[in-house]
Amino acid sequence: MTIWQIVIAASIAVLAIKFVGYLVPPALLDRPAPARIADLLTVALLAALIAVQTLGSGQAIVLDARVPAVIVAGVLFWLKVPFILVVIAAAVVAAGIRALT
Repeated sequence: MTIWQIVIAASIAVLAIKFVGYLVPPALLDRPAPARIADLLTVALLAALIAVQTLGSGQAIVLDARVPAVIVAGVLFWLKVPFILVVIAAAVVAAGIRALT
């Protein structure tokens, strides 16, 4: 299988999954348990993506300037600082640490 065949197959699969989502009755999603699961699943997937992008480098775990930058961003989000300031602060922390090493 070539890369293009894999991309096309994955695109068709995603489209099919999205279509199946429209067939789910709204009454099912209005119940508390499925709504809570959907909310928690979204947060878990986002946390996993952040962890992989921050700590991963190929097959290895790397602790570099990204880790303190993400910690600073998390603390600033917790303090409800505006998003643009969070991005700038995290970038400054990462750049400062990289400049020191």
